[in-house]
Amino acid sequence: MRYSDALAMQRALVEDRQAGRIGDLLVFVEHPHVLTLGVRGDGGRSHILAAPDLLAARGVDVHETGRGGDITYHGPGQIVGYPILDLKPDRCDVHRYVRDLEDVLIRTAADYGVDAHRIDGLTGVWVGDQKLAAIGVRIARWVTSHGFAFNVSTDLDYFELIVPCGIADRGVTSLHRVLGRAVDNREVEDRIAVNFGRVFDREPILPTAVPIRTP
Repeated sequence: MRYSDALAMQRALVEDRQAGRIGDLLVFVEHPHVLTLGVRGDGGRSHILAAPDLLAARGVDVHETGRGGDITYHGPGQIVGYPILDLKPDRCDVHRYVRDLEDVLIRTAADYGVDAHRIDGLTGVWVGDQKLAAIGVRIARWVTSHGFAFNVSTDLDYFELIVPCGIADRGVTSLHRVLGRAVDNREVEDRIAVNFGRVFDREPILPTAVPIRTP
């Protein structure tokens, strides 16, 4: 799904969730090559290392998001998760919410025998000093949007176009690279959904995929 379409979809779903027309959702998408900017400072534009003509030649768009954090890359082979959750009444804590998202992805990595962890002061999930998953969220009236990007079989060369998340002294990895073998994205999505349910006390509906209408 194009990033602009996913952004419009999230805005519509957040409005529906705030109005009580839908329940909590965890939406999985995969984007074509795109660099997404956060709201901190210049959004991360100063962390784009490639010239505009190189980005165009490689088919990479640049898009503003409205989420927290700095610049990151989305592309094929990466699971992007957009939780649309109402955190009221008992989870109204932004710090806790981000830590819970990290917990979901750490548990998912552990399902594959990968020892992932947090690094103090740096949001995301790491294997050694390599980032496996990035997190950037938006919360409006305690309804969440945006979320996380989990590298499964992502082409990591695209991260060389930027300073990922504005962190120059650490790298990026993927589940494929860590394991040394291919992993099915749909299988990983199912594992994320199960772990999401455990951390957030929700019962995931699996394996049926519910189609979401794009506005």
